[in-house]
Amino acid sequence: MAVIAMREALNQALREEMTRDGNVFVMGEDIGVFEGSYKVTAGLLKEFGDKRVVDTPIAEEAIIGTGIGAAMLGLRPVLEIMTINFILVAMDQVVNHAAKIRYMFGGEVGVPVTIRTPGGGGQQLTAQHSQSLEVFFAHIPGLRVVAPATPKDAKGMLKAAIRDDNPVMFIENISLYNTRGEVPDGEYLLPLDKAEIKRPGRDITFIGHSKGTLLALEAANRLAQEGIEAEVLDLRSLRPLDRDAIVESVKRTHRAVLVEEGWPTYGITAEVSATLMEHAFDYLDAPVKRVGGIEVPMPYSKPLENAVIPSVERVLEAARSIIL
Repeated sequence: MAVIAMREALNQALREEMTRDGNVFVMGEDIGVFEGSYKVTAGLLKEFGDKRVVDTPIAEEAIIGTGIGAAMLGLRPVLEIMTINFILVAMDQVVNHAAKIRYMFGGEVGVPVTIRTPGGGGQQLTAQHSQSLEVFFAHIPGLRVVAPATPKDAKGMLKAAIRDDNPVMFIENISLYNTRGEVPDGEYLLPLDKAEIKRPGRDITFIGHSKGTLLALEAANRLAQEGIEAEVLDLRSLRPLDRDAIVESVKRTHRAVLVEEGWPTYGITAEVSATLMEHAFDYLDAPVKRVGGIEVPMPYSKPLENAVIPSVERVLEAARSIIL
């Protein structure tokens, strides 16, 4: 297996799917000549031309609306929105059109559109550009929402998203583009509805997605030095949520710490916690603990930003409070 960065894995997925299927094209702000803000689309314009790599104006509502129309007519657009925060000006297109058209047309018209966008903080991009808003989309029936944590998952899930006949929100954490990991050689797809155990354990379960999974893995490795074996469950898919995997893991370990970079109130961890209350309550030996972003607009100051974003230390603190 090759060891590559997540941005390279995403680039491979796009290139392979565009080569495989002439109906796949990419569209977004500065994705062609400039090769995207995070260089995920590097080299695609030269290889596929400006009919399939389309630079757009700064108009997110138009980008997503155009993509929806193209998908309804049989194409498979991949839309890059420069940051998840910019989708706020196009929520009507996502929520009232992409998510509902297949239902409202009685299944006769699909919307096979993939919307790629980075979220999260840590780059000193301040309050309007550092939000983790995946829960907005995970709330909406009719959308698939995925948030991979590793290059392997990013590639396999993006390829599956492009081939899926439903609209897929593909959310990438801005701080993970340079993270490296093993990516299988050759063709592979990963399911868009399954969590994965990234580390088996017996004493406690950490449940996270995207960057939260990496925090959980580091915390688990540190606990192992103390003789505590933590299981790490990577949600990967936020809608649909793999509730069976969540429940089965906690049935084995009897304790849970849930991790997300977003605000925990009404967040992903709130939904996972409710799932455990409803389906695994009798197996819990301690209260479920949640670790999320501090509920303030993201500060610019680096020390304050670090204080707001979840850390390995906060995950460890939560774990020790219910296991020691």
